[in-house]
Amino acid sequence: MKHEKRSTFSGGLGFVLAAAGSAVGLGNIWRFPYLAAKYGGGIFLLVYILLVVTFGFSLMVAENAIGRKTGKSGLCAFGELSKKWGFIGIIATIIPMIIQPYYNVIGGWVVEYSMTYLTGGHSAAAGDTFFTDMLASPLKLLVYQFIFSGITTFVILRGVQKGVEKFSTVLMPILVALAIFISIYSVTLPGAIEGVKYFFIPNFSNFSLQGVLGAMGQMFYSLSLAMGIMIAYGSYLPKDSDLEKNVGRIELFDTGIALLAGLMIVPAVFSFSGGDQSALGKGPSLMFVTLPKVFESMGMSTIIGSMFFILVLLAALTSSISIMEAIVSSLCDKFGWSRRKTTIGVGIGSFVLGIPPILGYSVWDKVTLGGMTILDMMDFITNSVLMPICALLTCIFVAYVIGVNVIHDEVKISSKFKREKLFNIMIKYIAPVFIVAILISSVLEATGVIKF
Repeated sequence: MKHEKRSTFSGGLGFVLAAAGSAVGLGNIWRFPYLAAKYGGGIFLLVYILLVVTFGFSLMVAENAIGRKTGKSGLCAFGELSKKWGFIGIIATIIPMIIQPYYNVIGGWVVEYSMTYLTGGHSAAAGDTFFTDMLASPLKLLVYQFIFSGITTFVILRGVQKGVEKFSTVLMPILVALAIFISIYSVTLPGAIEGVKYFFIPNFSNFSLQGVLGAMGQMFYSLSLAMGIMIAYGSYLPKDSDLEKNVGRIELFDTGIALLAGLMIVPAVFSFSGGDQSALGKGPSLMFVTLPKVFESMGMSTIIGSMFFILVLLAALTSSISIMEAIVSSLCDKFGWSRRKTTIGVGIGSFVLGIPPILGYSVWDKVTLGGMTILDMMDFITNSVLMPICALLTCIFVAYVIGVNVIHDEVKISSKFKREKLFNIMIKYIAPVFIVAILISSVLEATGVIKF
C-alpha cells in the first residue's frame, strides 16, 4: 500500500506552539492548582519547576529525537530502531486511544459550561446541582461530546501545517492573553494576596516525598510524555530545527501556563473561601462546582466565567488535537492508510467509545471498580499504570538498548546539546527510579492501600 508523503511543521515556532498546545490542557488548568494547594503551594511549585527542567527535559528530548530520527510516530518508531522493542510503541499508542474518548467527554462538559456562561446562565452554573444534573443527562452530554470531538476531527483532517500547526499558532496567543487577564483580575480581589503568597513562597516545612511524586505525576500530564505525542511531533520536525532549544521553549511555555493557572485559581479561591485551602477541591469539583461559585461571588460573573471557560475550552482542544494526531499518525505509518480516512475512522471510534463514560454517570452508574466510575477507570489505567510503564521502558530503551549516543547524534544535528550530561544521568539512573516510585504510589493510592 502506498504511503502518503510525510508532513512536517513549517519550522521551530510551529512545532513549539503545537507541542505547547498539547502540554497546555485540562491537567494544567485544573489539576495543577489543586495539587499545588494539597502539597504546600510554593514548595510544590519549586519542586515542579526543578523536575520539568531535568526529568521532563530528558524524556522530551528522548521522545522528540526518536521521532525525528526515524521519521515515524510512536507505534513504529521504537521498532524502527530495534525490532525486539517495538512493543513499546504499541503501549504508547494504546494510551492515547484510551484517553481520547474520555477526554472528549470532559471536553463536552466544558462546551456546556462555556455555552451556559455565554448565554447569561451564570447563576444556574453556580447552582449546587448544575454539575450533577448535567452528568445525569446523557443525551445532552452526547451532543456536547459530538461538538467537541467534531472540532478536533476537523482540525486533524486539515493536516499538520494547515490544521495542527495553524490552529495552535492562532489559539495559543489567545489562550495566553485570556489567562493573563483573568490572573490580573484574580490577584486584585480582596484577600487574594494571601493566595499569591501561598502559591509562590516556598515553605520548606511543607516538603514531602508525596509532594515530589505528585509534582512528577503532574509533569507527565503537563508535558504530554509517554503517550506517543512528542514522538509524533518530533517526526514532523525538520532536521535543521534546533531540537534542544525547542524543548527548552516548551518547558518555558508549560511552566508559564502552570503559573498563570495557579494565579487564576488559587488567589480567587482564597478570596472566596477566606483562605481555606480545602476549597480548591480535587478533580471536577474544582472547575465545575467551586469555580462557578467563585465567579458568582466576584461580580462580572458572566464576563469572567465566559472568558475562563472559553480559555479552558481552547486548552482542552489543543490537547485533544495532539492526542488524536498521535493516534492518526501511528495508524497511517503502520498501515499506510490515507490521513483522511484514518482521521474520520478515529473520530467516529473515539466518539463511540466515549458513550460508556457518559452512561457511567447515569444508567450505568452501578458499573464501578473500587468505587471508580467508567471514566475514572479509564483515567486510572492510562495515567497511573500505562504512562509510567511506557516512560520506564523508554528510559531503558534509550539508555541500555540503543544507547544514549543515538539520541546525542540526532540532537547534535541541529543543537550543541548543552545539557547532554544531565540527560545521561537522568535517563540512565534517576528517571527510572522515580518512575517506579510514581507507578507504585499511584496504584497504591488509587486502590486505597495508602492515602496521600
